[in-house]
Amino acid sequence: MANLKEVRIRIASVNSTQQITKAMKLVSATKLRRAQNAIQQMRPYAQKLNGILANLADSMDVDSLKVYFNQRPIKKVLLVVITSDRGLCGGFNANVIKLANRLIREDFAGKEVSILPVGKKAFEFFSKTNSPVIPTFKDTYQNLNAENGFAIGEYILNQFKKGAFDKVEIVHNQFKNAATQILVNEPYLPIAPQNLGGKASKNDFIFEPNKVEILETLIPRILKTQVYKSLLDSFASEHGARMIAMDKATDNAGELIKALKLEYNRARQSAITTEISEIVGGAAALSGT
Repeated sequence: MANLKEVRIRIASVNSTQQITKAMKLVSATKLRRAQNAIQQMRPYAQKLNGILANLADSMDVDSLKVYFNQRPIKKVLLVVITSDRGLCGGFNANVIKLANRLIREDFAGKEVSILPVGKKAFEFFSKTNSPVIPTFKDTYQNLNAENGFAIGEYILNQFKKGAFDKVEIVHNQFKNAATQILVNEPYLPIAPQNLGGKASKNDFIFEPNKVEILETLIPRILKTQVYKSLLDSFASEHGARMIAMDKATDNAGELIKALKLEYNRARQSAITTEISEIVGGAAALSGT
């Protein structure tokens, strides 16, 4: 009977876990709708801005902005690694970290690589490595909004202008749908028009009131918007990955409960059979005397 008790405890435990994973799936599905709406509304705006930036790149003659476009020898690299704050989302975080490590080991071998982690999982991992880590924005997802996203972009732009880094790339998951996330590393700085993704068209822009003043405001805003879009992409991808992971965990728990109930019924049947055999044996022994 002790064996039966152990199986009953396991069934209750798995049942409790299944209720938790089912609740987490529903929470992630609700958050995913909001995150998906946010990134879907942001993408057309970001793509249009990228198209404007691609047009302006060919005629950029504002001295204060040329630094964003000039290619220089790569000695110092900044990787912006975007993960989540929490786990239980399948390979979402592990895949981002794996890609970042591959870039450090292969693409930027021999270069001085610094990590700017966004999300606690990236911070926790890279703080244990030899790469310099910039912890300023690790808690961004606790209050994700345009202001905080632009603050990351502002920091990167300032550091790049000062020459602290020669190249900046963003590693994150790009949202496609609830079941699919695309792992990407996007070149960010210096600006290469072919990497912007926006549709360029040859236009003669008329700047009012002043070209320099407008471009000094517009170009940094476009670049900051790219960072914010990457954050929204990763945020939607996280909830999609967690929803799918919890759905699979719920299904697996159901299968395990079925197997445990079958094991319990077999053990119970065996115990009953043993008891009947003992009773019959005892009765036979008494009748023999």
